[in-house]
Amino acid sequence: MKTRIAVTLLASCLGAAALHGQATPSPALLALSKADMTLAIVDPATLKVIGRVPSGPDPHEVVASADGRVAYITNYGGGAYNTLTIVDLVNRKPMQTVDLGALRGPHGLDYAGGKVWFTAEAAKAIGSYDPATNKIDLVLGTGQNRTHMIVVSQDLKRIVTSNVNSATVTFIDRVAGGGRGPGGAPLSDWDETVVAVGRGAEGFDMSPDDKELWVANAQDGTISIIDAATRRVTQTLAANVNGANRLKFTPDGKLVFISSLRAPDVAIFDAATRREVKRLKVGRGAAGIQMTPDGLHVYVACSPDDYIAVVDVKSLEVVGRIEAGRQPDGLAWAARR
Repeated sequence: MKTRIAVTLLASCLGAAALHGQATPSPALLALSKADMTLAIVDPATLKVIGRVPSGPDPHEVVASADGRVAYITNYGGGAYNTLTIVDLVNRKPMQTVDLGALRGPHGLDYAGGKVWFTAEAAKAIGSYDPATNKIDLVLGTGQNRTHMIVVSQDLKRIVTSNVNSATVTFIDRVAGGGRGPGGAPLSDWDETVVAVGRGAEGFDMSPDDKELWVANAQDGTISIIDAATRRVTQTLAANVNGANRLKFTPDGKLVFISSLRAPDVAIFDAATRREVKRLKVGRGAAGIQMTPDGLHVYVACSPDDYIAVVDVKSLEVVGRIEAGRQPDGLAWAARR
């Protein structure tokens, strides 16, 4: 598949005229505004937006490259769109737009092995984009409806997706293919294991010790806990998280945060006891969740209220707000190396 690259001159001019004259901080919080169609670059020390860059239409998720210099954004459109927008975080301007062809409805994102991994809902597939070659170098079908979010292991041996309308999670494992490629290099293949969870499975996260996958089921209001080794659901929590949008572990693996677009609070669970710790009021609903690497703070995108809540993990209280644009959603962390 060929990728068509188009540089939008007007968008570049807008990006160059971005806010203030200060340099992009490192680390920086990246926050998408769906209504404004912008990527906000936030200084986490001051909670101030120091730049805004055009994101392309209907931005939903964002991820940064390993060196923290480039951001990748999915332009979703519920299947109407088929592009990734690439942003230069250092100079704060759009770089290019990647045409994904038939891989429509890109949504979930991850960055691993120097490549950008994405879901394509309308194609019931996932793909990887290689920035070095400017090509889509892998496409894998899931056969599941609304393959929505994706997590890829850094060794590229395991991929996990949530499939909203199929009420499933897919584990995709790299295995030996049994053949040889050009030059005698061994080929690899992929095995897929589909695990039934609850209705509306969307937000999920792997525990930091890599032993459990927790999945929030928006329609059932439950949480499915999957043993990562056996690929079996070991427990289903009656968690009352209807409308669940995202689920994230704290870096130490002790707490799990679940946002909901239908509830005014974030549900916080103790990972060891599986019990609810607190319901933290953040607004009229919430979407994206991002942890700081030190585990001290959590950012929660309160989409209906047009701000991002900053939560102190020790006190489990809201300690600040970030005005990052209308309908904030996807969040990411960028640290330059």
